[in-house]
Amino acid sequence: MFDHLLSPAQRQIRDEARDLVKWVPRQMILDMDEEKIKFPKEFLREAGRRNLLGCRYPKRWGGREMDWVTTCMLMEEIGTLGYEFACVFGVGAELVCDAIILHGTEAQQERYVKPLLKGEIFAAECLTEPRGGSDFFGATTRAEDRGDHFLLNGQKRFIVGGEGADFFLLYARTNVDPAADPRESISAFLVDRGPGVETKYLYGLMGCRGGGTARLVFRDVKVPRENIVGRLHGGYDVFNTMMVPERLGTAAMTIGAARPALEVATRYTTRRKAFGKVIAQFEGVSFQIAEAVTLLDAARAMAYVTACAADRGVEMHRLRRMVSESKKFITESCQKVVHNAMQVMGGIGYTNVFPIERIHRDVRLASIWTGTSEVMAMITAHEWYREFQTAGPGRAARDFEADAAEADAEDEKIYE
Repeated sequence: MFDHLLSPAQRQIRDEARDLVKWVPRQMILDMDEEKIKFPKEFLREAGRRNLLGCRYPKRWGGREMDWVTTCMLMEEIGTLGYEFACVFGVGAELVCDAIILHGTEAQQERYVKPLLKGEIFAAECLTEPRGGSDFFGATTRAEDRGDHFLLNGQKRFIVGGEGADFFLLYARTNVDPAADPRESISAFLVDRGPGVETKYLYGLMGCRGGGTARLVFRDVKVPRENIVGRLHGGYDVFNTMMVPERLGTAAMTIGAARPALEVATRYTTRRKAFGKVIAQFEGVSFQIAEAVTLLDAARAMAYVTACAADRGVEMHRLRRMVSESKKFITESCQKVVHNAMQVMGGIGYTNVFPIERIHRDVRLASIWTGTSEVMAMITAHEWYREFQTAGPGRAARDFEADAAEADAEDEKIYE
């Protein structure tokens, strides 16, 4: 943690988060990994009791009116428990809450946000479908307008909290005209668990177990008209703002998840002996630890710079690029940190005598969910080219292309 970046108030919340981390029983972690606990309701209830859920939001809804830097710090600390703890912590209290706070009505905020931040009810986001994940506009789940309500039919897949959530932020097609603008064809809804909502399949995941990740089926579910989030056919507006908490939060929590692997490996290499001395004295070991430390610090620096940009209202196109860069770089860097930790520990790191193997399984998800690394690269490239071309020749202090000995050889500058 970069303590020098935190104010006294932020350090206080950091310490409260560490107290929560200490509170979590060891058996809860083991039972989640073995799926004896399918969804950690007691953990979320305790986080709510401690007023740690949704620290960015107004106090009248149960938040603390803090900022993105605080949120990233908090997500990192929660992530040290295990990646899935941070996943369920963030999906409800950050992602779903963000949608309702930014786009919802006061009645929706009163009904859903207050009890959610108290840890009294639980939420999940329903975006991915069996036929599409990254393709937001490919959604086939439909909500048919019936006047005072919508009739919802479809399926959602890989839904963290699908097993335990009381309500869902769900995207569904409301304009089925093939000629319609895709950005005006999908709406966001708050869907209560009730008749017609079925947890059809609970996935046997490689890692990140115990978060109730499920496939959900919706059959003729009646959704009141007042449960539209934002405007009708305005689901893209909601999704566009959700990419910030979804992906920046994912990046920050991955830093926390990788930290214990580095700490365990560091301690091990200062105690384990080979060829008459502790293995930390061998460059083949210590250099891998050094690389892991550097990657973790670089990842944290990128997370907090991006958090500052979000706090200061950087325009959305640039923020989208920064968040996408951060999500890709941080998740891949943290996976390398865990890889190095297992490598220096050798065979014992591949067993469940140490938690490295569980952490390794968990963080493998990081570069896949909430947008794959490839999608992050695509967004980064798109926004960078847009930014570069829009800024024009005035973006730099000088024309660097002219600083070449043969810069005036125009006949050699062939572009077609």
